[in-house]
Amino acid sequence: MIRFYKIAFFLFTCLTSSLWIVPEGSSQSLGIATNPINPYDLKVDVKRAGDAFLIHVSFIVPINACEAIAFLTNYEDAKNIPGIVESKIISRDGNKVRVERHVQERIILIPITMKSIVEYTELSQSQLNFEQLVGDTRSYKGSWQIMSEGDGTKLRYESRVELLPFIPRIVIEYFIKNSIDERFEVIAKRAAAMKKTSVAGYS
Repeated sequence: MIRFYKIAFFLFTCLTSSLWIVPEGSSQSLGIATNPINPYDLKVDVKRAGDAFLIHVSFIVPINACEAIAFLTNYEDAKNIPGIVESKIISRDGNKVRVERHVQERIILIPITMKSIVEYTELSQSQLNFEQLVGDTRSYKGSWQIMSEGDGTKLRYESRVELLPFIPRIVIEYFIKNSIDERFEVIAKRAAAMKKTSVAGYS
């Protein structure tokens, strides 16, 4: 049973509503508890499509595109995101980087420890793809895209996560409705901090 909770938690830490059946080819939006006042124009949308979850997130930060890609490819800095206690690069091969992540968290009073290996493909200065190679889901893949937006930069995250069957409904509902928005807001804050770091001469 603990394994079920580990799988559900993965969806909402990567760096993740109800489990009624959604007809193939259609999707079901899930309710997200978002902060109506945030300086990053953070938008989070999660849909259920068959056995998978489709996650779409975007936010705007006051940094340039070079600073944005530097932030996204600073893989080991992910350990500063709540719940991620270790994030280390285990290999590099051309534009492909494999990262091992360790997660520790409590979900509805249940302690969780989880490991995964994700491969990132650095396609360009404006796109970063990723795919889980080892972990507690059937599949997890997606991308980050970087786009100029006024005086800042928009970061757009898209992923498709397919869980194993019979995941406890209450766990998935809890994290979708209460945690995913908060976790991406932390990511946006850390990205915005790249501006201060660059100005200080540490970029």
